[in-house]
Amino acid sequence: MQERQGLGRPAVTIGGEVERIDGRALSYDEFVERYLKPNRPVVLTGLMDDWRAAADWLAPDGGGPNLHFFADHFGKSVVQVADCSTREFTDQKRQEMTVAEFISYWLKLSLEKRSVLCSDESKPLLYLKDWHFNKEYPDYVAYTAPPFFTDDWLNLYLDSHLIHRDSDIHRDKNEANCADYRFVYMGPKGTWTPLHADVFRSYSWSGNVCGRKHWFFLPPSQCHLVFDKYLRSSVYSIYDDVSEKKFPGFRKTIWLECIQEQNEIVFVPSGWYHQVHNLEDTISINHNWFNAYNLSWVWNLLLRDYKVAKEYIEDIRDICDNFEGLCQRNLAANTGMNFYDFMIFITRFTLSNIVQLFHLRHEEGSLNSLATRSNLFITNLISKIIHEQEFQDLSRALRMAYECINTTKLKEGSQTVSDSAFFDFVTSLGSKIHGPEDLVGLIDRVLEKTDNSNRNINNPCDAEPFVV
Repeated sequence: MQERQGLGRPAVTIGGEVERIDGRALSYDEFVERYLKPNRPVVLTGLMDDWRAAADWLAPDGGGPNLHFFADHFGKSVVQVADCSTREFTDQKRQEMTVAEFISYWLKLSLEKRSVLCSDESKPLLYLKDWHFNKEYPDYVAYTAPPFFTDDWLNLYLDSHLIHRDSDIHRDKNEANCADYRFVYMGPKGTWTPLHADVFRSYSWSGNVCGRKHWFFLPPSQCHLVFDKYLRSSVYSIYDDVSEKKFPGFRKTIWLECIQEQNEIVFVPSGWYHQVHNLEDTISINHNWFNAYNLSWVWNLLLRDYKVAKEYIEDIRDICDNFEGLCQRNLAANTGMNFYDFMIFITRFTLSNIVQLFHLRHEEGSLNSLATRSNLFITNLISKIIHEQEFQDLSRALRMAYECINTTKLKEGSQTVSDSAFFDFVTSLGSKIHGPEDLVGLIDRVLEKTDNSNRNINNPCDAEPFVV
């Protein structure tokens, strides 16, 4: 591995820099057209000024992280810490410790660096990763996700439901460590994250509360070049002396890069492999999420990983009582969800979006404005589940997310998710869903009814009832 301080330049070809833009001058629709749909990275500025974290988490002199604040207020939290100096399989070796223990390590490291004696390069270089801070301290409200990232199906779902239906796979529902994909990362200068693509091939965003990061991005069209010829193992670090024999395509890769400054947010699109280095002591807030625009990436990953899981146990097919069930269990354990989990997830979100359409039909002129909101209410892809409190919570959360994205708020006094008419409406829909084909047919029928209502909106008395 390269020396910690001053890594220099990796031996890869840099083809350009990631675009940087003032997020305050960008509408949601513009963000969709310029970055979500084309799946392009971008650095966004001007979106973190009112975050509580941007004040509390900085040292009084503004020169770095306020480490004592974390030790005093969150010191008892147990977190995952990666040793950036030690590789373990495809990631860095990890251990658990309290935040107070990690801060004590960091303060000692900082003191060593300021002393006349050089710090011992053989000592571990630790990086706190994947801290579920938002779930563990919901009342603190360290930040507010910018509207560009509010249509977050993954975390809205996990706030109300388990991702796995199999009790042998998921952990306790109330355990923060498996509750969401909202994280805090914090580490001293020189800490880093190896080359990877994000979980579920989700989008991610990362906001620097303090410090600077150096990002390297590889477009999805070139990602096969970082794998061996069997497409099983990938390059660990672009700073390594990568074997041309093992990874024959690596030298052909062309990368984008950017330096992320304090109070800037990096948007990472689906399927882009990336490697990140902290150029200074850094704290960042990170989310993984997906929605209708990148749902195909999630499904394609499930298909690919299912084939791998199936091939791995093919030799026991004849002696296995439930071979397909075992494949699905392995898929959930390795990837984070399986086909059944995915179907339940999409069904819930389909009907939750239909809830939003149901409410809109009662608002004068609202269906006429769907042209600018269709990407949220129509392209977004239930039945006993509509009576669950968790589903009602999901519907409310989705409604609030859409209101945050759109400047036009839904009218006060519109029907709520507890209305009996609503339940009759959704029950009639959900009872027809038995598989993917039923789900697609349901969406088509709902859109057809929506079009009919839209044509008759100027004369509501003549509108066809909104049922299927």
